[in-house]
Amino acid sequence: MIKGLKICGVSDPKTLNFILNHNQRPAMIGFITNYEKSKRFVEYEKLKSLINFNKKDVSFVSVLVKPNDEILEKIKDLDFDYYQLYDVSPERTKEIKSKFCKRIITALTISSKADVIKYKDYSEISDIILFDSIGYHKSESFDHSLLDDLPRELNKMIAGNIQIDDIHKFKNKDFIIDLSGALENSHGKKDINKIDKLLNLQKKYET
Repeated sequence: MIKGLKICGVSDPKTLNFILNHNQRPAMIGFITNYEKSKRFVEYEKLKSLINFNKKDVSFVSVLVKPNDEILEKIKDLDFDYYQLYDVSPERTKEIKSKFCKRIITALTISSKADVIKYKDYSEISDIILFDSIGYHKSESFDHSLLDDLPRELNKMIAGNIQIDDIHKFKNKDFIIDLSGALENSHGKKDINKIDKLLNLQKKYET
């Protein structure tokens, strides 16, 4: 059984409104907050307006790559439930969690088994460990079999070019599944029809 779905890289109110009013909402929605290389990046003034929604039972996630104090101070009053941190040391993660009182998703980029076991450095300070590909902003893949020995009790999420039709492969893996590129059209924009297909599937595989 999967533990839920996260739709990442939402950047427009139409898409957000569709997701939040769907009868099978995801557990989480992610917003690219400071990584300007990503086509899904949302600049601050737009972000502030975009997330001013009734979230209902959905958690909002701020996706941050090596965030400095300036961006963290800037967004501290925005209604995010989680900070998803890439390229942040365990010490810095602990500092951010303590100072800003947010739940933490630690994102690890995976190319080998050695990358996987880094989760042990973060497991005590993170609420969720996300295993992603090295080219995370490009929706690249990695070898998911590298995760086969993870403890079942670890609260974990998986990303990295996962397609809608791949969901069934995770039905016995106890992961939250994080999708982004698979839900976009040829122009790189979120596709309502693909999102609808995904959300209608989740009940079949969810815990």
